[in-house]
Amino acid sequence: MEGTAVVTGASSGIGEAIARQLLNSGCTVVALQRRAPRLEHPQLRFYAVDLADAAVASRVANEVAARHPVRYLVNNAGVNRPGLLEQATVDDIDYALAVNVRAAVILTQAFVPGMRAARFGRIVNISSRAATGKTGRTAYSAAKAGLIGLTRTWCLELAAAGITVNAVAPGPVATELFDRGHPPGSAKRQQVIDSIPVKRVGTPDDIASSVLFLLSPDSGYITGQTLFVCGGTSVSGTGGE
Repeated sequence: MEGTAVVTGASSGIGEAIARQLLNSGCTVVALQRRAPRLEHPQLRFYAVDLADAAVASRVANEVAARHPVRYLVNNAGVNRPGLLEQATVDDIDYALAVNVRAAVILTQAFVPGMRAARFGRIVNISSRAATGKTGRTAYSAAKAGLIGLTRTWCLELAAAGITVNAVAPGPVATELFDRGHPPGSAKRQQVIDSIPVKRVGTPDDIASSVLFLLSPDSGYITGQTLFVCGGTSVSGTGGE
């Protein structure tokens, strides 16, 4: 792959794996998040940005669009404010929507003009198996389901310009955050594993490989789709993060 890819939330976990695989494929990667990435690579660029701040996110996105020929965009950054319905606050919902949904809109608006001019673009939104419903995820499931709706709408609006838009919806993945809440060897982690049809937790590279498939120039006939990379949890109706 050639060109510049923007990845949000590439400081760890799934975003880091996506950025690493893109760099290995030959892309220049622009990482957008608050913390500097741990990755080191001559083709990696980093812009510090709080994606929850709409004005800052818009300013940085437009700056990146002016400096880089962005042809690939992965809206990966996300936040989870767990809580049952009665516990969910307006702040929880606003924050989840700001980072997961509003930031994706702002960045996509900034980079689509360049994709239109090039007659080529690939956009992947990172949703979640929780978009199909998960206890204690009022804010998170709403935001991740919102990304699926945006994916389908943008597909219709952008397909004729040579731009595809798809979503990847991970199930349980062994990120640092997941490991803190489900320590290796713990009963809680085993309970999650037992609920997954393939009987293992996914890895960040499992998700990244699926994202790179959808970003590939060879995937131009796939758009508007949501790919569940979840070990079967979207079918079984259990598990998921």
